[in-house]
Amino acid sequence: MGVFALPSLGSDMDAGTLVEWLVSPGDTVHRGDAVAVIETQKGAIEIECFEDGTVQALLAETGKELPVGAPLAMILAPGESAADEEPEPISAVPEPTPAVPVAEPLPAPAAVSRGAAIEASPAARRRALDLGVDLAALTGSFPGGRIVLADVEAVATRTPTSVPAKPPSAMEEMRKAIGSAMSRSKRTIPHFYLSQSIDVQPAMDWLTAHNAGTPPADRILLGALFVRAAVRAATKVKVMNGHYGDQGFEPAKSVNAGVAVALRGGGLVAPALMDAERLGLRETMAGMRDLVSRARAGRLSNSEMTRGTITISSLGETGAEAMTGVIYPPQVALVCLGAPQVRPWVIGDGIVPRQVVTLTLCADHRVSDGRQAARYIAEFTAAITDPESI
Repeated sequence: MGVFALPSLGSDMDAGTLVEWLVSPGDTVHRGDAVAVIETQKGAIEIECFEDGTVQALLAETGKELPVGAPLAMILAPGESAADEEPEPISAVPEPTPAVPVAEPLPAPAAVSRGAAIEASPAARRRALDLGVDLAALTGSFPGGRIVLADVEAVATRTPTSVPAKPPSAMEEMRKAIGSAMSRSKRTIPHFYLSQSIDVQPAMDWLTAHNAGTPPADRILLGALFVRAAVRAATKVKVMNGHYGDQGFEPAKSVNAGVAVALRGGGLVAPALMDAERLGLRETMAGMRDLVSRARAGRLSNSEMTRGTITISSLGETGAEAMTGVIYPPQVALVCLGAPQVRPWVIGDGIVPRQVVTLTLCADHRVSDGRQAARYIAEFTAAITDPESI
């Protein structure tokens, strides 16, 4: 019998909320099957099973926030029988202890008394309604016990924490998660950067000819060529493709190419195209479209979010000339590509206008150095300038 626990979905995740179960007790599951949906700061993510078996029991309730590592389900291995005892269902993440004493909460606005027996000025009544203060609980300072504005304000001053703060929005939570992960990356990874301008006119010309007469939904975009070139270079320079952990650098056996996706309204995720070295250009384009669609719909899987081995971030065909990024741990390299720019370029003995892209490779100095980074850029350049080869 195995305990299926909530996996970490990134270096910035401490907990998640169980939104939906996709299986029931008695269901047969296989490695890679989606079994639950977890809401994180980066959206809803489908959690995949890590082994074959039969679901014996669900240990967590939907709607509960759970810490990473919390038991979610019991899964029996093939041929295994149920145990006599089952673990107790996991409880929600405990509420954090307030850093400062909190005053007694004031009654909700609906409880504010407006009876005729309460003598209060109109200004005091309006302010009490705004703050949720029960006028019946106050003693007026005006002659005759009449409550005035100053009496209500005095209560508000004594209990500044009684008015609940506006909860953070989903976008604020995502920015917080991204900021936490990137700050940790910059503190712990010794980044270094190499940049080079690359003539992509052959690639642009090839795309124009290839897409002529093709429906928009089937066209190949420049970004797919960038991903293919980055993957090709990663297979040649293996030190750029893998993870750095407690035991040092572990090169990956395949290239799971993370594709940076800008979400509508802001925010960024980088789900991975799994085994990207096995995909052709058309399959790469289809995979990228699928990732973008599901990322913006909030339906990615945990393997896509956690198993990337190198990430490619492109500004597309319009935008800034160059950019430099932050490596997403535990990866050890990030490929950044600016938008194509028309620049004068030396061809033979002449100078001609060409579409040029600036590539910046961000690398982990614990794993690689400038010579290896330069070799990676050379392999990328060779691939992108010969689009038919990729």
